[in-house]
Amino acid sequence: MRPIPHPEHSILLPPRLCAGVEHYAAAWSCAKSGQDWTTPFDKRDKATHRFDIADTRGPLSLTVPIAKPPTSRCRWDEIHISTHGDWWNVHRVALESAYGRTPYFEFYIDRFMPMLTDGVESRYPLLRDLSLAWDTEIRDILGLTDTPADTLETTPIDHGRIPSPTLPPYYQVRASKLGFIPSLSILDLIFNLGPESQLYLDNLCRQ
Repeated sequence: MRPIPHPEHSILLPPRLCAGVEHYAAAWSCAKSGQDWTTPFDKRDKATHRFDIADTRGPLSLTVPIAKPPTSRCRWDEIHISTHGDWWNVHRVALESAYGRTPYFEFYIDRFMPMLTDGVESRYPLLRDLSLAWDTEIRDILGLTDTPADTLETTPIDHGRIPSPTLPPYYQVRASKLGFIPSLSILDLIFNLGPESQLYLDNLCRQ
């Protein structure tokens, strides 16, 4: 069982697709964690359906298009994925280009293929479904299997108060060319460090 820096704490995080390292560091630090998809829909909150990776030329944002909600007074767990365009193919190609030469890309990418291949809109019609599918695989890789991937009954923290520790540089495959790029999706850490991602998160939470 992984060591938990704050075993007495629970945390309810804002909904995020392939969230950043800071997001999962917060989850790592607590005994229980989840994402609050019951928050009101806000089209300005792009981070709910967008994540950043390190492409060959620097940071690149990948966005899952969402369908127009029937009303502005809805929640994020009611938002459907758009069926227009092969965005999933764009995402897969971008990930292959960005991380194909990283040490652990081939080891993990097959686990994410259900979210990156044709028919994804049928498998995960809601944005929440897609995000939680990613989150489930990511948590399993990180050893966060003792925490639920869905919402839990606990007092949520304010969205603007998610712990944001200074990220110490970790190995990135193009660091010699681009320098260290912080605040990327957790996928960047996983593809570059693999199992050592757990050690990195543990050290980060104990700073």
